[in-house]
Amino acid sequence: MEKTSAPADLRAIIVSIDLLRSNQDHLEQFNSGEFIELARSSGLKVEHHIFSKQNFVSASHFLTKGKADELKNIVESENIKLVVLDCELSPSQERNLETLLCARVLDRTGLILDIFAARAQSDIGKLQVELAQLSFLSTRLVRGWSHLERQKGGIGLRGPGETQLETDRRLIGNRIKQLKKKLDKQHNQKNLNRYSRKKGSNKLVALVGYTNAGKTSLFNLLTKGGLQAEDKLFATLDTTTRRADFKFKTLETVLFSDTVGFISNLPTKLVESFKATLDDLASADLLIHVIDAADSNRDYKIKEVDLILDELGVTSMPQIRALNKIDLIKGTDIWPANNLHPEIKISSETGVGLEELKNAVSENLFGGLLSGWVQFSPIQASVRSKLFDSGCILEEKMDSNGSYQSLVSISQSMLEQFEEAEIFKNLKPISP
Repeated sequence: MEKTSAPADLRAIIVSIDLLRSNQDHLEQFNSGEFIELARSSGLKVEHHIFSKQNFVSASHFLTKGKADELKNIVESENIKLVVLDCELSPSQERNLETLLCARVLDRTGLILDIFAARAQSDIGKLQVELAQLSFLSTRLVRGWSHLERQKGGIGLRGPGETQLETDRRLIGNRIKQLKKKLDKQHNQKNLNRYSRKKGSNKLVALVGYTNAGKTSLFNLLTKGGLQAEDKLFATLDTTTRRADFKFKTLETVLFSDTVGFISNLPTKLVESFKATLDDLASADLLIHVIDAADSNRDYKIKEVDLILDELGVTSMPQIRALNKIDLIKGTDIWPANNLHPEIKISSETGVGLEELKNAVSENLFGGLLSGWVQFSPIQASVRSKLFDSGCILEEKMDSNGSYQSLVSISQSMLEQFEEAEIFKNLKPISP
């Protein structure tokens, strides 16, 4: 069975499509640049970047006849073996282009699938990629059997091509059913893990954002996770969850989850296949939307992420916007503050703004902080021990009768879990 991947050292032509929509020049330029980065992330060597401006889409080749002929001349003269188009091709359009160009043709979905297949590391990630690949390839099987597709006519004389196609479709269909069963099992296991986490009073904070916004770097800063962070699209594909590397002045354990980055025009097949991964967002207690503040196209990317979050049904979830990479920005003002979500300016590279982000997370998860001096008698040693373990005791001294005078900083939610409310009566709210 044919795969939608290309050798890493393959020379390729990239074709960006501009359907001449009004007032979209900047957006089309951004999409073209992003598509080139996608191609390079897959290991392709981009020999040519061609723009096709057209008022309509050809039903047979997607490209206009003039542009298709121009592309054919370049392919033949330079012996190019791969052409990648920034659009969604139908199976017939892809097949017709391959016949015309005598070269392998990939569309946007095929390219992203290629990248995902190369980056998937976990078992569930590999299952999700394979499911997406098979769903994509199931409509393109005719390409491999075009030399056998003619029928001889007459009763009982069906052509061998149709028989082979039916066999392949049945095998692919069976494999898709197997993959969905395995993913359902993984999904059920994740639900059990979420139930256990909720029962254990753990909190989950999910890092979301556009691809290459710096989510993995921030995740490493928050958890000492040690994940490899790379300056390329979809460097992270598998969801990773780690315990926070600092105290939140509460009894609950805080977990951070690094998720796959979003991208504009994400293929539907990928959204469906990666449902088990994206479901982690629905179980989160708080979202941190990581934004590349130094990106000139940040506003567009924010809108794209918000659209995907809306599709996943998590827009009502508490959210903090982390304006990352401020060390790359000259000046203090980035853009007007967002009234819907708190915004924290940070740098995952230098650590600037990390304390402010921690305080904002604590405020959202556990309410405000209370602080003051508390007296613990010897019989209240268990309460004092819990406060010590949670990092709530900042300073203390012992008096002559064996009691402890402790300077306490504690979250509102943790305070509510103690029955000994009288000993905390002198605590005062402090700003996060």
